[in-house]
Amino acid sequence: MKLKSLMLGAVAVAAMAPAAFAERGADGHVNIIYWQAPSILNPYLSSGTKDIESGSLVVEPLGRYDQTGGLVPYLAEGIPTVENGGVAEDLKSITWKLKSGLLWSDGTPVTSADVKFTADYCMHPEGGCAQLAKFEGVESIDTPDDLTVVVHFSEAKPNPYGPFMGGQSPILQKAQFENCTGAKAPECTDANFGPIGTGPFVVTEFRPNDVISMVANPNYRDPAKPAFATLTFKGGGDATAAGRSVLETGEFDYAWNLQLAPDVIAKMEEAGKGKTVAGFGSLVERIEMNMTDPSPSLPDGERGTAKHPHPILSDMKVRKALSMAIDRDLLVEIGYGKAGRPTCNLVPAPAIYASPNTDCLTQDIDGAKALLDEAGWKVGAGGIREKDGKKLSLLFQTSTNAVRQDFQALIKQWWGEIGVETELRNISGSVYFGGDPGSPDTFQKFFADVEMYANNFDGTDPEAYLAQHTCEKAPKPESQWQGENINRFCDPEYDKLVAELGRTGELSKRGEIAIRLNEMLTKDSYVVVPLVDRGRVSAHANSLGGVVLNTWDSELWNAADWYRIK
Repeated sequence: MKLKSLMLGAVAVAAMAPAAFAERGADGHVNIIYWQAPSILNPYLSSGTKDIESGSLVVEPLGRYDQTGGLVPYLAEGIPTVENGGVAEDLKSITWKLKSGLLWSDGTPVTSADVKFTADYCMHPEGGCAQLAKFEGVESIDTPDDLTVVVHFSEAKPNPYGPFMGGQSPILQKAQFENCTGAKAPECTDANFGPIGTGPFVVTEFRPNDVISMVANPNYRDPAKPAFATLTFKGGGDATAAGRSVLETGEFDYAWNLQLAPDVIAKMEEAGKGKTVAGFGSLVERIEMNMTDPSPSLPDGERGTAKHPHPILSDMKVRKALSMAIDRDLLVEIGYGKAGRPTCNLVPAPAIYASPNTDCLTQDIDGAKALLDEAGWKVGAGGIREKDGKKLSLLFQTSTNAVRQDFQALIKQWWGEIGVETELRNISGSVYFGGDPGSPDTFQKFFADVEMYANNFDGTDPEAYLAQHTCEKAPKPESQWQGENINRFCDPEYDKLVAELGRTGELSKRGEIAIRLNEMLTKDSYVVVPLVDRGRVSAHANSLGGVVLNTWDSELWNAADWYRIK
């Protein structure tokens, strides 16, 4: 059976109060807090979750993934399939039909030209699009009329739902962004900070790395929504303060990603102001190994690029030893409790795409030492290993967060036991996950040896997610340091297998290929070192109704349906 037939188990969204909305804006104000502050509202210029999700209140895709992973239409009339004629029998094209009467927030009509422009914007060779993998295999796009978009693929595409699906691939207004393509994309501050959208809210003020003020979109397609007239999106601080602001003080209505120890969350809930919501998806906390040299001594424009392989981590034995030294069970215990599971997989779910590999789950300090001995790293002064006069010393960076700093401290201790000197650095999440090409501290610029973070993919199919690691997607100066291949991994055989996944329709075969790709990144090469399969834990006020936690798309995917419980 083809994948397209199996992916369409869309269900009606549960927990929506059908009679909750009397009129748009009737429920006043709503407050949202993300402890990582947005730095931009254009998801094509940042792969940071806080930017994608805040932007999802304003700009929308043709379709989304619901809380079950099912595909549901948003700006499109329906989800195209082979059965309904929307996907060609040869799987080389997909035809989307826009809903009629759609308006941008400025009152102008939404047309197929905007959809085509969005693809051209992301696929521009000088644009450094942060979501380029979504457009893998796109050959051309036709717009036969104002409401029809035909995406043509260079080969049969059994999973044609990459472009324009999910919060990572929304539609941009051509009129606003048409002079902002290619290398000019990061320079269009007004557009990137205040995109004109079709979503339930409109930006009135955006202070990067701080706060966003929004009002209800007067041209939103449902005249009774959103229920809230105004919205404040506060960013920054830490997960503890964010949790308290909802669960203890009631100052905020929704707090994202409470990356806190389970006992801390439980204590907060005792105040009775709010409740947590949780669910597992594809979110994996991992360590990325830099395959390029981040040394500041390199010439400008060459640091962190393929011109200079990493002097230590290019050796797979070193990378494997670093993984072997880690006790993942203890990380889960101190960091996540029941909201975490130790994993060796970059893709932990759905089950058909998850590797059975469990090799990393048992800590092996002695084995790690033996592997470093074998690689020629001998213990020197102070217990730190050396080779050819160079110390085995690494800079380990991540975002500022109590759980991540606990992880860093433990990993530094374990690496010290095997003779690795580790310097720790933590960076504000607003900066670390931002897309500022001028900042040396972004996770995609990766001016460190190893770094830790978590992300996931839209929907239940990992094709675009795995395609992020093909050679050409490495961030570099020519792409304004945008790109999805964070660790600069490059293997032509991996690229070939990604292409094979893109043209494979039989579901079990797709599962086999995805597992193989996952293992090429993890147990075969250790360029990605998975740590924890993380459940998403967020919180909302008892008075906020309509919240449906979604681990397969933006958490704010149904903010238009939120309302105040009176």
